[in-house]
Amino acid sequence: MLIDPTNRHPETKTDRQLLEEARDGRGASFEVVYRRHHAVVLAFLARRVHHELAADLMAETFASLLVLVRDPRRPVPPIPVAWLLVTARNLLIDCHRRGTVDDHARRRLAMQPVVLDDRDLERVEEISAETDLMRELALRLDPDQLQALRARVLDEREYGEIAAQLKCSESVVRKRVSRALGVLRRAMEAS
Repeated sequence: MLIDPTNRHPETKTDRQLLEEARDGRGASFEVVYRRHHAVVLAFLARRVHHELAADLMAETFASLLVLVRDPRRPVPPIPVAWLLVTARNLLIDCHRRGTVDDHARRRLAMQPVVLDDRDLERVEEISAETDLMRELALRLDPDQLQALRARVLDEREYGEIAAQLKCSESVVRKRVSRALGVLRRAMEAS
């Protein structure tokens, strides 16, 4: 087996570097991004819908990222984990509106539907239970940042509503969310 000398130690590379490599045809780099973030995306979804639907939405989320990566006209997301969570949230909202999961990205990639058995569903439950999203975030963020990020990204609230609750301006809330995402990006890049 030949070793790609340009892909040594992918665990030391940032998500953006890995996605740029995936754009250049190195599929293993995309796999590293998937392994880094699938548990967080799955846990986010599994807390909102049943496990089969969560797995389906997660697959479409990563397929959407792969479609984006394969399109050289579109920029790689500056904070891929945030892009994944926002995309998962949007797909979930669309799923609730339509009553079905959009599989546009997977069809575009000619991916076959994934059939989950009982063991797969147990693994989804394990990952969801093992990934305490709020604990992970609380370890990395200041309380103000955590509160703003949770309200905006996880609870899907509008900036104005958050600002009224926190008794501050929308720009302060936006800055806190931005700083929180920056902290998470740097933590992911360092891990």
